[in-house]
Parts: sequence; C-alpha cells; structure tokens
Amino acid sequence: MLLLCVTTSMAQNNVIDEVVWVVGDKAILKSEVEETRIRAQYEGRKFDGDPYCIIPEELAIQKLFLHQADLDSIQASESDVTSRVEMMMNQYIQSIGSKEKLEQYFNKPISKIRETMRENVREGLTVQQMKQEIIGEVTVTPAQVRDLVSEMPKDSIPFIPEMVEVQRITLQPKIPNKEIERVKSRLREFTERITSGESKFSTLALLYSEDPASARRGGELGFMGKGQLVPAYANVAFDLKDKNKVSKIVESEYGYHIIQLIERRGDMVNTRHILLKTKIAEADLTNALNQLDSIATEIRSDNIKFGRAALYFSSDVDTRNNHGLMPNPRTGTSLFEMQQLPDEIAKAVDRLKVGEVSNAFTMKNEKGKEICAIVKLKTKEIAHRASINEDYQVLKELVLKKLRAEKIEAWIKNKQKNTYVRVNKKWRMSGFKYPGWVKK
Repeated sequence: MLLLCVTTSMAQNNVIDEVVWVVGDKAILKSEVEETRIRAQYEGRKFDGDPYCIIPEELAIQKLFLHQADLDSIQASESDVTSRVEMMMNQYIQSIGSKEKLEQYFNKPISKIRETMRENVREGLTVQQMKQEIIGEVTVTPAQVRDLVSEMPKDSIPFIPEMVEVQRITLQPKIPNKEIERVKSRLREFTERITSGESKFSTLALLYSEDPASARRGGELGFMGKGQLVPAYANVAFDLKDKNKVSKIVESEYGYHIIQLIERRGDMVNTRHILLKTKIAEADLTNALNQLDSIATEIRSDNIKFGRAALYFSSDVDTRNNHGLMPNPRTGTSLFEMQQLPDEIAKAVDRLKVGEVSNAFTMKNEKGKEICAIVKLKTKEIAHRASINEDYQVLKELVLKKLRAEKIEAWIKNKQKNTYVRVNKKWRMSGFKYPGWVKK
C-alpha cells in the first residue's frame, strides 16, 4: 500500500512543499513523506522507529527501482494499471460508502483521485516488475535447502499448524418452478416500475437487492473486466448499450438479476443490478438432509465408498469427480488449517476422527446459497516444526524467500553506491536501514 498510497486532503492543505531527497533524477517531496505517513496512520501501520526516517528511505529505495526501470525500459502495461486502479477505486468506494463521500474525504473530484492513483499504481507495478527482473534467476537445489535449513536457528524454522483434508458431498435442495416464477415475477415488476419512471433502479436495488455489498451503493458494482464477472452476467452486461434500459432477467449461480448499464470504458464496464434469490421450503430442506443421512449410513456400513457416493450424488461440481476432496484455493493443495474451512464444515470436522463421516447439516456455499452437506475427515496432520522429509516445499519456499531478499538487498546497496543521492541536511537521520545515503 506504500507504493499505491493516495494523496490526502490533509497533506495537500497543511504541508508546505520542499524537496527533501533527490535520488538520481527523481525528487522526494516533503508532501510525499507526509502523505505516506498519514496514509500509514489511517491503515494502522506501526513504525519501528522514526517515520520521518523510515518513510523517506522507503521512498528512496522505490526511486532506485524506478530509475533502473527507466534505464532498462521496464514499465507496467496500461491494461494492468487500468485494471488495478478500477479494482482499488471500487474497494475505496465500497469501504467509504459512495463516490460523493470519497470525493469529500480526499477533497477532490473522482477524476483527480483516479489520476493520482493511476500514477502511483503505475510506479508500484513497475517496481514489482523491476524486482522480478532482479530475482528472476534465483533458484535452489534440494542440497542447498538442506544445508541452509541446517544453519538456521530452530526458532526461525516455521511451525506447521494442524492440517486436515476433508471430503464432502453436497445436495442442492430442489427449487420448485413456482418459486422460480415468483422471483422472476418480482423482477419483472421492478423492470416495469423503472421503465415507467415510477422508481429509480438504484432505489429498488437499495431496498430489495439480496447482494448486500452492492445494494448499499444502489446496486453499483464498479468498473470490472469480463473475467471478473460470472459468465452469464458478463455476457449480458457487456451487450448493454442504452443506459436507460433494463436488461432481461439473467440467471447465474448467485440467483436472478436485472442489470442496468452505468458506463462503458474500454474493456471495463460499470453496471448496477438487483439480485433476488429463490427460497428453499422447509420440507425440501428436510428431504435433502434425510437423503444425505441415508448416504452417510451406507458409507459407514461400507456399502459404498465416500468417493463413489460423491460421484453419484454430490451436486458440488468442484469436488465430485475428485472423490469429494475439497481443494484449498489459497494454497492450491487439499490441505486446510481449521480456520480456513467454512465455519459449518469446521464445526463438523472438529467432532470427527480420521475416517469418520458426519451427520448431515446445512450451510451456505461460496455463492451464498443454502445447501446440505456431509463431510469425511480424510487425514489430519498434527502441528509440528517443519522438517525436510515432511515439509520440503515449505522449507524450499522459505529458503527461496531468504535468497531473494538477500539478492534484492545486495542490489540496493550496489545501486545506492552508484546513484546520485542528495539528502536535505534537516533529513539526515542516524537510523537508516541502509547506511551510505549521505556521501562523505
């Protein structure tokens, strides 16, 4: 966030600007330092030392990378910059509540906020690319991992928490056509009210949309690329041309939507929507739970294996062809820390021994829909200190991280020696991480 900080109105209004450092041909202004300090304060960042020493040095290091990037003709692509800016703008608006509140907070129009953010994002992404160029050739062999780990203090070896592998079978209770028609009829009513001018789309979204995050913004999603939206929604959203018209009803895995175009900008689109979800009748929920309890009984009796039952019965397309084994999207493996599991699954797993199958329970899936599930605790790894034999990949990443950090540090020290640096006398501190900024 240091690289992507946004200019604040406080910094603009209260700081008399002056050049405090010069690195190569790039100046560091007092306002930059103050803006970063205020932003860090807002984010709750704690400095281990004087921020007026730490921040200018961090900015100076960033300038070193940018100076080298200029020499090597390295620059972030405009598409990456645009995508990141719009993502950040959406996050800021969602966090602060509205565009108007964002403008009020930063004391400038949205266009100026976006312009400042664009430059900061471009620099931040360029620095990332430059760092990748520097560390790109760092590799490590198993022998190096073994040797370097053996030299590390024991308390620097990572502690591996308890890890579990979980299989699951889910059932999506059947939604009667009558319920689907009820939802569609309600959305058609909204469309008529909007088209006739009786109601505004944003007002109805605020009152009735079942997407809480966008509902409080009048249904607005913010600028998104096609790949950021679910396909069914994206196909309709990117076909909209008239801002005054409402789309046909769109069915997605989240429910049923109507959509209105706000603005199209290149390959990004900003839309608002109203989402309604079908409701599950208590009887249908009970039937699904009973069916899963029957499946669990058959598995416990060894009449069918869990993996085969998942293939035959599970409605979870992500796991049924893999014996019901849940993938961990954070790590790309099937291992989970307990706190990484959905709450309902974690509660069920906590009561199981390895190989046991739970009773049926209800939960919300990743799309926010109510489903029924049973789970099996496939494996459990006891918490332990990482070892070469059991946790080679973890230790390899640890060693690579260390070697990359050392290479970056060596590059900074070398670049520091060969780059013109001038530090204002009032800003020459004694607590710099890298000595040598002030040439004698």
